[in-house]
Amino acid sequence: MSDQLMNTKEVAEYLGIHEKQVYALIKAKGIPCTRATGKWIFPKHLIDAWIEKEARENAGDLDRGMGVERDVLLSAGSNDPILDVLLSRMGQEHPELHVFHNNTGSLGGLAMLKEDLADIVWCHLYDTETGDYNIPYIKEQLPGKKIAMVHLFYRELGLIISRDSAPKVKGIADLSNKGIRLINRQPGAGTRIFLDQQLNAAGIDSGAIEGYENEVNTHMEVGLAVMSGTADAGLGTVSAARMFNLPFVPLIKESFDMVLLQETFFKPAIQAFIDTVNSEETRDSVMVLGNYDFSESGKIIYSSK
Repeated sequence: MSDQLMNTKEVAEYLGIHEKQVYALIKAKGIPCTRATGKWIFPKHLIDAWIEKEARENAGDLDRGMGVERDVLLSAGSNDPILDVLLSRMGQEHPELHVFHNNTGSLGGLAMLKEDLADIVWCHLYDTETGDYNIPYIKEQLPGKKIAMVHLFYRELGLIISRDSAPKVKGIADLSNKGIRLINRQPGAGTRIFLDQQLNAAGIDSGAIEGYENEVNTHMEVGLAVMSGTADAGLGTVSAARMFNLPFVPLIKESFDMVLLQETFFKPAIQAFIDTVNSEETRDSVMVLGNYDFSESGKIIYSSK
């Protein structure tokens, strides 16, 4: 192939990532490319410009990080309003390190890790039988893989409610009340799974809930839908409720964790991200957004053999 054009294998080698991760970046529309004669083509000058653009956005200085080895990782899975803040701060301190994110939901992220399409999964899957987060799902979804799970923080998940509907919605059971329109998360999202678990426990058929089929991919979109009046309630984090100044009914304090292969844990980007999460300056900057608990951040809470 021309020196100015690269195929998927060549661009993977150029970026220092797995070829399957290139396809994941294509799906997430996170890399410049075009399709010709049934194959993906990557113009080298566009790839170089893309890398430079990421460096500028992360560091604010094109010259910082040039000439050093790049570390590019792909993350998938759950969403949290402060996740972008944490990744951005890491990028500012380490412009040579890049972590791209795709909001697939926790289960979708585990599926991508299983197929070697992602390096990191952000995960908060609650198991009703054990009361544990993530570990039962990891054992089921990722058999045979050497996995490590690192705790990042605890957060409050609950109902984000419009001001007009606040007197009518005090808990999960009230979502089935006439005139209450739900905004839901996508299938595979940890928040969606938790909602379904709570509905099942309350004996409520999801078909009885107006708007159950209306789906978005992030907590911010839930808050936006409620604030704009297109929905009356939805499950989300207290941080999203605060951003939109909306009433919030807490339901659970959940564990938000990072799942990855044990060998990936030692990569510079992972260690830099953990350092960022453990930074007092970073913690202080995001605490205003929600009741985040960083008391056990960075702790490896599961490791498969």
